[in-house]
Amino acid sequence: MINEKEVNGLPGIPVLLFGLACLLACMAGFLASVNQDFIPGVLGSILAFIFICVLLGGLFMVNPNEAKVLQLFGNYTGTVKSPGLRWFNPFYSKRRISQRVRNFETGKLKVNDKAGNPIEIASVVVWRVIETAEAVFEVDDYENYVHVQSESALRNMATGYAYDSHGPGEVSLVADISLVSERLKSEIQERLAKAGVEVIEARISHLAYAPEIAAAMLQRQQASAVVAARTTIVEGAVGMVEPALDKLSSKEILELDEERKAAMVCNLLVVLCSDRHAQPVINAGSLY
Repeated sequence: MINEKEVNGLPGIPVLLFGLACLLACMAGFLASVNQDFIPGVLGSILAFIFICVLLGGLFMVNPNEAKVLQLFGNYTGTVKSPGLRWFNPFYSKRRISQRVRNFETGKLKVNDKAGNPIEIASVVVWRVIETAEAVFEVDDYENYVHVQSESALRNMATGYAYDSHGPGEVSLVADISLVSERLKSEIQERLAKAGVEVIEARISHLAYAPEIAAAMLQRQQASAVVAARTTIVEGAVGMVEPALDKLSSKEILELDEERKAAMVCNLLVVLCSDRHAQPVINAGSLY
């Protein structure tokens, strides 16, 4: 593995000023040699002018949050990260690498969750390059590498969790977004470490059942919600019936045998648990 080596080179502005002064001196010498018909002076001025131009070709600009990877005849020489105008050997090749924070959103991937249900999932990955040498020399195209490995990590993570939890303590994609996102970030970072890339954040941006089972799963969720609601209603109704019977007995309003108590409990539960308004019935005869 090629490790990053930071170099700075020479400040560019002094080199630029020195080069311009040398060019002016070459031009002055050329004109003086021409006026005096001094051929060696003319040739020397021309050669010096070309040499200074070649040296000035080593000037390059480094922007903030940017790096230049230097190579000489295929050998890695170092990375320049200091912003500003810099100068290095003009025969060095200089490749620009951005170290700014970038976003990448995966496409909507269709995978099977832990329960085998087909789902659609997508994520947003926030990343940046921190090791320029690894990004350039360890992988062929680090941007494409980030895209492919992020989608692969997302697929692998989605298969390890169910879309929705069906029991206490079970981690699911819907209910535990923070935990799932942290697991996704760790898995992507592990894959991208060899490319010199740091994953700042990874989060799920889209999550849904696949269209072919979406309707069935919606009915299942609705049924679960209805059952939960009915359970709460029944528990509340039973809690209301019990003190009602106790108050009737304690205040001696009615003396009911077991059969009549059962009938009253049945009627109260029907009234309290029904999803429609109760229809009152007036008893014009005796109690029995």
